[in-house]
Amino acid sequence: MRVLLRAVAFLAQQARHKSPLFSGAVCPDLVKMAHFLTEERGRPNSPDYRIYLKTSGGRYVSPFHDIPLYASDEQVGHFCSFILPQILFNMVVEVPRWTNAKMEIATKEPLNPIKQDVKKGKLRYVANVFPHKGYIWNYGALPQTWEDPNHTDKDTNCCGDNDPIDVCDLGTKVCSAGQVIQVKVLGVLALIDEGETDWKIIAINTDDPDASTLNSIKDVRVKRPGQLDATVEWFRKYKTPDGKPENQFAFNGQFKDKDFALEVIKSAHNYWKALVQKQTKCGEISCQNSSVCESPFRCSDTEADEVVRAVSVKHTEPVWTKTEH
Repeated sequence: MRVLLRAVAFLAQQARHKSPLFSGAVCPDLVKMAHFLTEERGRPNSPDYRIYLKTSGGRYVSPFHDIPLYASDEQVGHFCSFILPQILFNMVVEVPRWTNAKMEIATKEPLNPIKQDVKKGKLRYVANVFPHKGYIWNYGALPQTWEDPNHTDKDTNCCGDNDPIDVCDLGTKVCSAGQVIQVKVLGVLALIDEGETDWKIIAINTDDPDASTLNSIKDVRVKRPGQLDATVEWFRKYKTPDGKPENQFAFNGQFKDKDFALEVIKSAHNYWKALVQKQTKCGEISCQNSSVCESPFRCSDTEADEVVRAVSVKHTEPVWTKTEH
């Protein structure tokens, strides 16, 4: 009951401050979309490979700026009526579970397609660090969040890493790159990556058979023994095969609970909002979007089409990915 009351208080605070959760930062026609398409351009495992997202109506969208953070505006009313016990978030999958290619949202490119990261002219792959194979969860990002590099976090004493907040989906289903899924937040891990704060949200796909019984970090420890320890170990060592030192963590590598994670997400959402409304410096980040109300970076459908047409040839026919609201 205390968790429920705290969550209701969180929603009430969002309403008082006219948060995008209530004010509709994304225009209604996109919020109501139930499906997104992925469209591949270029050849996989090459520097020119890109995955673009678009709505079922054919509008190209940015997975960084256009996909709503909250899975549905309707859940707010239900939640406050004690019908819905969780706040659900959209997660954009960048790296499917068990794979090695380091795919990520291209924050500096128009419409922010998903691409494979390149370092020193070479495509990046995460090494298999025994006993793990590639990424040990579906790995991705929360849309409409931004870890502000101009802000020093009071808990970690480090600035943000200039990216959307990362998410580890503990679900057993292997998703695909570009898929938008609904997740329930369970907690957060504070990775310090080369002197920058790099939050790792721990979540569970709502389609997972265990989703109804996993509601906290404590539940994960009981029902998925070893999974959280493996997560810390993975993040600690995944760069060591490249000759880099082990990563460090805030809070001595301890996971923070769901309430703490929600505050982290709320802050990152506010930083993102300032970013797309040109209230803070964006640097090299591309804020071009198709649907964010009152954003000076909003573009027309024609302009978005031109961005995609300018990229390499289409690799395959669009593939349906489904987001249920």
